[in-house]
Amino acid sequence: MSKAGKLRLGLIGAGNIGNVHLQEFGELKDDCEFVAITDTYLPLAEQRAQQYGIAVVSPSPEELIRREDVDAVIVAVPNSAHAPLTILALEHGKHVLVEKPMGLDSEAAKEIVRAQKRTGKTVMVAHQMRWEPLALQVKSQVERGELGNIYTAKTGWYRRKGIPGWGTWFTQHSQSGGGPLIDIGVHMLDLAFFLMGEPKPVSVYGSTYAEFGPRKKGIGNWGKPDWNGIYDVEDLATAIIKMDNGTSLTLEVSWAVHMDTDSSPFLHLMGSDGGAMLRGSAGKFLTERFDETVDIELQPPAEDEGARVRLSRHFLECVREGKTPWTSAETGLRSNLIIDAIYESSRTGSEVKLDWSL
Repeated sequence: MSKAGKLRLGLIGAGNIGNVHLQEFGELKDDCEFVAITDTYLPLAEQRAQQYGIAVVSPSPEELIRREDVDAVIVAVPNSAHAPLTILALEHGKHVLVEKPMGLDSEAAKEIVRAQKRTGKTVMVAHQMRWEPLALQVKSQVERGELGNIYTAKTGWYRRKGIPGWGTWFTQHSQSGGGPLIDIGVHMLDLAFFLMGEPKPVSVYGSTYAEFGPRKKGIGNWGKPDWNGIYDVEDLATAIIKMDNGTSLTLEVSWAVHMDTDSSPFLHLMGSDGGAMLRGSAGKFLTERFDETVDIELQPPAEDEGARVRLSRHFLECVREGKTPWTSAETGLRSNLIIDAIYESSRTGSEVKLDWSL
């Protein structure tokens, strides 16, 4: 740490999500500071460094990781580089905040878990949806037992016309690991398990479809397309996940679909004593009183520092205090195991058992 007691951060990846990290950690200037930044396109890293007052632009991720004045590294790069850079950082004694998905696949995720256990350093996956104010309200009620036994849940995120960066790394399986399932579905998986009480998934039955992308249909407005590139991922996925305690979770996600949808992520918890619903920035509890159904609208706080700031503060606290993050390496592995199993189930048409062995 610096002489002022601040955690010294290095950022790998100066693109859009990297810029978000610069902004949100910038709200916590009393506790941390960025000392180095890098990107495969160094002019962008130089631009961010000038904008945010970062002293060092490292010529490569490896050089940044080796720096003795960096305590923790934020990995905000394409999916295929998450595991190699996270593991390298751990082996050089750095703590790591890595963007989702933690690994390109479950084997990459297992390598991260093994490295984390070997080094004892902090690994946290940047799943901000757990930190949304309404999600935290639901979590509080779940922990109080207000919903009773949560026996099943349904979650998803339908984008009607939202394929990002057609032909770029986003739509190439070797670089991204998949389509909407690993892009936005991973967020909903993490949120659902958080609110369900972190049950252990044991088997998956799923299907994936590519009806839009291969025809260059369903294109969104995020990212610059490369029409000479590749699209070999799905544009819709659906699955049912079964847990060791008998509970279940249904997942449905799309980048493109002909359906009447407001494109908001959603989650429904179904409990023996009550239920909860989240959709976008709205939510409610559903229960029964005196044999009559009762809906209680959730109210967001009048002022809120933001989910990403809470996420960033939690990472700093975990590093300083040696606490296990809410979104630990094990939760990242869980998501990767499920995602791999959905792809395998779609390929074989059969239920897939999850292999948790390291």
